[in-house]
Amino acid sequence: MKKIILLGASGSIGIQSIDVILQHSDKFEIVALSCGRNIIKLKEILTMISIEHVCVQLKEDYLYLKEEYPNIHFYYGDKGILEMLDMDAHIVINAIVGFAGLAPTLKIIQTKKVLALANKESLVVGGELVKKALQEHDGKMYPIDSEHSAIFQALQGNNKADILKLVVTASGGSFRNKTREELKGVSVEDALNHPNWSMGNRITIDSATMMNKGFEVIEAHYLFDIAFDNIEVLMNTESVIHSMIHYVDHSFMAQLGTADMRLPIQYALSYPNRLPLKMSDILDLAKIGTLHFKEVSYERYPLLKLAYEVGKRKGNSGAVINAADEVCVELFIRGEITFLDIEVIIQRCVEEMPYIEHPSYSDLYQSDIRTREYVYQLVNKGA
Repeated sequence: MKKIILLGASGSIGIQSIDVILQHSDKFEIVALSCGRNIIKLKEILTMISIEHVCVQLKEDYLYLKEEYPNIHFYYGDKGILEMLDMDAHIVINAIVGFAGLAPTLKIIQTKKVLALANKESLVVGGELVKKALQEHDGKMYPIDSEHSAIFQALQGNNKADILKLVVTASGGSFRNKTREELKGVSVEDALNHPNWSMGNRITIDSATMMNKGFEVIEAHYLFDIAFDNIEVLMNTESVIHSMIHYVDHSFMAQLGTADMRLPIQYALSYPNRLPLKMSDILDLAKIGTLHFKEVSYERYPLLKLAYEVGKRKGNSGAVINAADEVCVELFIRGEITFLDIEVIIQRCVEEMPYIEHPSYSDLYQSDIRTREYVYQLVNKGA
């Protein structure tokens, strides 16, 4: 029986993680979870599973819940999550959204628990710190993102030294058939209308700008220790091939499947074994018939090019680009900037924010805060 701590239980990855764990209740047990501010969803979760340790974000929720559920030990805030991570457990699923996931990632590694990582910001923002922690503590980290899980699966039985290239696939997002000229004045509703799936607002907008794919390139660099020049992005409009490895003998190993995140979640928990998974939609290649591929243009998707540059530059650049993107997406959804403004503002932040070559965690934290403030300054000035 593997004891699991689930961070970010109320989000999409968290809910699907619970489903996977309940499907295999003889093998996995959730011993603690965090859920941020979504107390309504937390109460639903508490009707599904019996648990003794829960962390929420706000102190007022903590005070209310400890009265409502006297048999549960509650924690609150970022400090509460780190305290909860000292518990005895085998695996921690980090599905926290945003920069807030970096400190727990480092704590998980330090406590020598297996890290099942769904928080991309940990590597985009603090990849060097995470890499150093893994080396110092002989840590284990398994990816939950579908693209990186695909690479992880395609690597099994092969030598990493035999990799020629990693091929990270992309859907192209909601505007993949539009020219640059046609992107002027596109609506929020159009941007959120992804052709292949329904996901959260930020990841859907990031898919349209290809910023999300740029972040995945940075993640792949740190997860598999592959040079950026040996990581390429290829568009697969059906989103059936989740990623591939191009080996030195020119064999390609790919992982295919439906867009169901429970598969990579389960593989991270059960590795190196595979378990049955109840799915409503199973891949039917005969029904799909044809797969389409297309090169990705940097001119069409300039934020993808910028992500490569940021990844190679390292330092605090990842913290800057992530913070700028997060705020820009929010402003676009609120109608305060245009879709193409996202690219302009993020580029300016990367160019103009102070660069720190070897940042500490505190440096990254401050870079995150200052970049967010700078985005608002640029927008207020009409830059």
